[in-house]
Amino acid sequence: MKKLNALFIALGMIASAQTLAQTSLRYGVESQYPPFESRNAHGELEGFDIELGNAICKTGNFTCSWVESSFDALIPALQAKKFDAINSAMNITEARAKSIDFTKPIYRIPSMLIVKAGEKLQPSADALKGKSVGVLQGSIQETYAKKHWEPQGVTVTSYQDQNQVYNDMVAGRLDGTLVMSAAGQSGFLDKPQGKGFAFAGGPVEDDAILGTGIGYGLRKGDSQLKTALDEAISKVQADGTVTRLAAKYFPGIDVTASKQP
Repeated sequence: MKKLNALFIALGMIASAQTLAQTSLRYGVESQYPPFESRNAHGELEGFDIELGNAICKTGNFTCSWVESSFDALIPALQAKKFDAINSAMNITEARAKSIDFTKPIYRIPSMLIVKAGEKLQPSADALKGKSVGVLQGSIQETYAKKHWEPQGVTVTSYQDQNQVYNDMVAGRLDGTLVMSAAGQSGFLDKPQGKGFAFAGGPVEDDAILGTGIGYGLRKGDSQLKTALDEAISKVQADGTVTRLAAKYFPGIDVTASKQP
């Protein structure tokens, strides 16, 4: 009987450990991309993706933590099991889907060009020929600019931090930046540093490169976590959480993820 009791206790401990493993979720995040994710004056993570991630954790009964990484290192770090899901405004694209899996799309943000106000520039290779454009390293904006603009005589420079791009624009070392519109608006145009700059033209289009929306990146074959996250994502979409947070961080921008991967 004592041996049986010991066995039951051991099995219970194993079951508890498995439950903990299933409900523990480590997000990977690049923390220098406001309004999606950044650190405030107190050193705390904040932003749209942070609040949304916490809401999904609450809905899905996950115990969540955050692991920081540069954006271009997020996929290798995920594959190395340094965290369980990429939650860092990462668009679902065909190229990335060759390396990792994704949840369903959660929201969608257009990509737009920012230049000095009054400049007669448009987001096209012809208009930008001979100009210099900064992009975030490892981003879909980098891929787009290098495919559509660089071969036509546009200088495309990649940076590990989008804030460095803004600094070089203000200093006159760049003519513009291709960026997700919400990040460009609140991270630059709405700040004193962005005075005298503006969006040029409309959003650029290329679904093969720019993707079908933003979701969480997962390791290949992690179907159990994908199912759980997809269920939680559907709930926060249905109950208005995504729309409410979008109105707070991206006023006036329709973030509806209507396309499917």
